[in-house]
Amino acid sequence: MKQIISRQDFIKEYLEFFKSKQHHHIPSSSLIPENDHTVLFTTAGMHHLVPFLIGQKHPLGKRLVSVQKCIRTDDIDEVGDPFHHTFFEMLGNWSLGDYFKEDAIKFSFEFLTNVLKLPKEKLAVSCFAGDTDSPKDEKSEKIWLSLGIPKERIAFLPKVNNWWGPAGETGPCGPDTEIFYWSAKTKTPKSFNSEDERWVEIWNDVFMQYEKTKDGKYSPLQQKNVDTGMGVERTLAILNNLNDNYQTSIFQPIIKEIESISNIKYGKNKSDTRAMRIIADHIRAAVFILGDERAIIPSNIGQGYVLRRLIRRAIRYGKLLGIKENFTLKIAKVIIPTYPDYQELQRNHKFISEQLNEEELRFNQTLEKGLKKFREIATDNLISGKEAFLLFQSYGFPIEFTQELANEKGIKVDLEEYNSEFQKHQDLSRTASAGMFKSGLADDSEATRKLHTATHLLNEALRRVLSPDIKQKGSNITPERLRFDFNFPRKLTQEEIKKVEEVVNTIIKKSLSVKREEVPLQDALSSGAQAEFGAKYPELVSVYTIIDKDEKQGWYSKEICTGPHISNTSDLGHFKIVKEEAVAAGIRRIKAITE
Repeated sequence: MKQIISRQDFIKEYLEFFKSKQHHHIPSSSLIPENDHTVLFTTAGMHHLVPFLIGQKHPLGKRLVSVQKCIRTDDIDEVGDPFHHTFFEMLGNWSLGDYFKEDAIKFSFEFLTNVLKLPKEKLAVSCFAGDTDSPKDEKSEKIWLSLGIPKERIAFLPKVNNWWGPAGETGPCGPDTEIFYWSAKTKTPKSFNSEDERWVEIWNDVFMQYEKTKDGKYSPLQQKNVDTGMGVERTLAILNNLNDNYQTSIFQPIIKEIESISNIKYGKNKSDTRAMRIIADHIRAAVFILGDERAIIPSNIGQGYVLRRLIRRAIRYGKLLGIKENFTLKIAKVIIPTYPDYQELQRNHKFISEQLNEEELRFNQTLEKGLKKFREIATDNLISGKEAFLLFQSYGFPIEFTQELANEKGIKVDLEEYNSEFQKHQDLSRTASAGMFKSGLADDSEATRKLHTATHLLNEALRRVLSPDIKQKGSNITPERLRFDFNFPRKLTQEEIKKVEEVVNTIIKKSLSVKREEVPLQDALSSGAQAEFGAKYPELVSVYTIIDKDEKQGWYSKEICTGPHISNTSDLGHFKIVKEEAVAAGIRRIKAITE
């Protein structure tokens, strides 16, 4: 087995291998999806590739590779064991209608055995067992057998194990084949048992050959894709003969800082070790969310709600370790230097520090009072929804926080009543905290295309009315409205809002055509194309230009963007700003509709 100590070396090996297989490297996208309103965070590398998975041509071609930063909160309660994380990095390689099962499997096997030098005799795989929606994946089995994986090391498992997607109710999906590594120091068993936790999944090759429709059917895709994923943290532990991700070079500086602050040794006590893992994981995730260029702050809705929950859960576990002083900022200062390749963390270190410090101060003011109140009401077998909402409203306890406290005492929380109370006061459902809305993975409807194009008109209007220094800091589009974040130091006046609307509606009435072209990134920037501040782009990009021959340069707006868009501004109807507000220091947000 090849010993790769550092995260950077491992990632470099992966990217260089797939570049040698004619894959083009695409940079990590933001943790906040721009065009996908079905999720709060980027949970996989493929999120930003959805338009290309369903047929749109990617500027860099049909073979892509990346390392993508991700946030997943659906199994947050599992964090604290040796291998679950809220934030993680996902290595991925894609074929967009190019190679399929044979090359995908052979690439995976070659990288694992030839580059990483993992012993073949320690590998096992699983394949899709087949059902009424799709046949048994005997093709993958045949390929694995040809590579020397014995038949007793190949398991056929049902859809719950070996099927990926769709992420929402509809979208691209298909069977997958997963690769497992025998992590124990004991002799590798002759047969593969998927129930044995010593077999650790390290890679997943997904064969996106279907699209799940609204009526629940699986229709074959015209363009068959490959989407693979391998977690950096888990694989790095395996490469270094570790059975605990928190002992890798990624986490050790963080763990040592927690040891110093708490005066407790990692690994000595089971409950203390769990608490230290939770703190390390949650503060790392919070640093990346705060450090993202799209400016998320702790709040009681959406991404901000998840961020607040992570920070406050970490603080609570710090108290369980006996930490009395404020500590989140100390840990953040250790995390940032661990990731020199994410320049946004360095750029935004002041914002990260300020928000962590403020949130910790705010929560510490009410934590002890809230815990005292919890002990007062946790006398029966059930905490009412009204009591749980009181803990949230008066003491800042997220509902999941209260549930966790209740579970530790073996009592339940009336979640139905809590949701009812919550809905009376805020437009937020627990679905938001889980990170997923019940709809398709990506919306390519006419309404969404209109609003997406409208953001381009709005961006340029803001630059013309307010300041040419304005840059996009993020956007979110649903079929009902657009949300656009931008840098500006103050609240807009009513006159300014009206003027922005007038500029946009004038362009709509001019019936200007929208043109898409693929050009090198530097050429796009040199031509005047706008780019989102801090966003990372590949060397070849899609540029959307709203043609206007009345303008000196021949266009009204030119932006680097993946789409989707309408072909003429006249299709937009009437543009209206419905809200303008602050979301962070120096960052404003506009919500708008087309009528």
